[in-house]
Amino acid sequence: MDSNVNNTAKFDYNMESLNEAREIIAQVYQSLKEKGYNPNNQLIGYILSGDPTYITNHNNARSLIRKIERDELLEEILNVYLDVIDL
Repeated sequence: MDSNVNNTAKFDYNMESLNEAREIIAQVYQSLKEKGYNPNNQLIGYILSGDPTYITNHNNARSLIRKIERDELLEEILNVYLDVIDL
């Protein structure tokens, strides 16, 4: 059995990529809103499935969202949420 199974792994993230993720989320959110979609539902669909068709092509949003990994999107969303609830 692997002796590292009981150890906690440390995850480090790159602040520069998180800032880029924040900007992209904001731009994609606005594009979805402009087209009449529920941005929350569409972003959740994209993050869960990886299917870019959840994101509109309006304002090049689909290309933008694909510039960053879904785990980076999720990480940024979680970071902002945790900041808001002050944990």
